[in-house]
Amino acid sequence: MTQIPAAHAPAPAFPPLSTLVTGDPAGPGILLAHGATGSIQSNYGELIPALVASGHRVVAPDYPGSGETPRVNGPLELDALADALVAEATAAGLETFTLIGFSMGTAVSVRAAARHPERVRGIVLTAGLTKADARATVWLDLWLSLLERGDHAGFARARALSGLSPERFNALSPAELAAVLDPDPSLPPSGSAEQAALVQALDTTADLPGISVPTLVIATTLDALLHPDNSRYLADHIPGAAYAEIATGHLPMVECPQEWQDLIQTFLTKHGL
Repeated sequence: MTQIPAAHAPAPAFPPLSTLVTGDPAGPGILLAHGATGSIQSNYGELIPALVASGHRVVAPDYPGSGETPRVNGPLELDALADALVAEATAAGLETFTLIGFSMGTAVSVRAAARHPERVRGIVLTAGLTKADARATVWLDLWLSLLERGDHAGFARARALSGLSPERFNALSPAELAAVLDPDPSLPPSGSAEQAALVQALDTTADLPGISVPTLVIATTLDALLHPDNSRYLADHIPGAAYAEIATGHLPMVECPQEWQDLIQTFLTKHGL
């Protein structure tokens, strides 16, 4: 009996994801992969207009339990999530594309490139990981415990402390701090627990040596959630990967949006992506 290689084995299908498709239909394709407990709007709301302005066609799916995509029953699985994102890109008419992944989205992007190498022209990975280290695992345990108990105030505090650099956190105005710590249970995505659990379970270490397209890894050097060593590992183990750093916490789109956008746009232009 013929065995299907693991990298190309069929994955359980998700229902269609809620996906924003925008930009020039004839422009080079971009597929976005957001982070756990985030969404397309929260992670890429400012980057998407910049990509469109530079002539790109952008496909931006929300994971199950984020944006308008409903939760799935049971745990999320990395292969299925990667395949679902690629399916959204091809449904939108992109034959090939550059993957831009943030946080957990870096692992989704790497796995998508491993499973669909014929479609991927380039990769940008920000604040990423191959698998959760001890510190990230403890943060995720805390998040999951707070979510299970319905402690929305505690979850807001934990997510804010892990997401922002100390400098940015201490510089928040009273109104900004109140917004960041808002315990409203409707604010976190409904699929936050499933997404956080996937971060604990994923491992893309074996995928890295097979990536052969231009790749940029951006480390967030003040990151309390995913230590920059995780990004350095990605850059060291993806052949030919370029490496850059931003002095920010885990959320460069909040703390250093223009610097982050400039790094991405410069890389895309350099490689004709």
